[in-house]
Amino acid sequence: MCILKDLKVIEKLDASTKSTLQSNIIYLERYTFEQLVDIIVDRVNLAFKPNAVPEDTISLIAELARSEGGNARFAIELLWRAGKYADAEELETVVPECVRRAVSGIYAMARKSDLAYLSLHERLLLLGIARFFKENERAYASMGEVEQAYAVVCEEFDVKPHTHTQLWKYLQSLSALGILKKKVSLVENGRGRTTLIYLIGAPLMNLKRSFSPFWKRKSTNRHYKSFDTLV
Repeated sequence: MCILKDLKVIEKLDASTKSTLQSNIIYLERYTFEQLVDIIVDRVNLAFKPNAVPEDTISLIAELARSEGGNARFAIELLWRAGKYADAEELETVVPECVRRAVSGIYAMARKSDLAYLSLHERLLLLGIARFFKENERAYASMGEVEQAYAVVCEEFDVKPHTHTQLWKYLQSLSALGILKKKVSLVENGRGRTTLIYLIGAPLMNLKRSFSPFWKRKSTNRHYKSFDTLV
């Protein structure tokens, strides 16, 4: 029995072996989001105390694993790392921020060099999103919640907010950098859809450290406040 990720490898085998293998191929589909949730829940039940891992955290791990090609091993590693972070911080539950830290520990998705070249309003938007997640300890924010958080930050910095269309472009840019992602979800009553935003490769503390020099340079302007007071 052979387990292959790429069937092209078979082409390099001799004719008789190739003939045998090609006649008995079982294709295994990638895990879906729902299947990944089931796998994570099973591991949570085995390894964690009851109610230690909220549904939001499980959903975020499954979403990240799905974006990695339905990789169940990636999901399990994220769960393990997130649990370690929660344990180190002596948290009662494994909050979504623990998952973000786990992702950044596996591979640095949001590099400082990328953050350094963000425009003012991309930074303000990201600041609003970071503050929202810090205050709510949730995995997802709706587009409306993101816009509201951004508007509040703009008001504090005495900057005119940009339009919904411009914000969408900023979200696309931040998504391309691997800082956040978007997903479409059904609303609770099942009538209509909504866009949800979630941070992936940028823990809140990393954003704070990366942006602090920028806000300090701006602090000479009366319109700008300390980043430490905002996040």
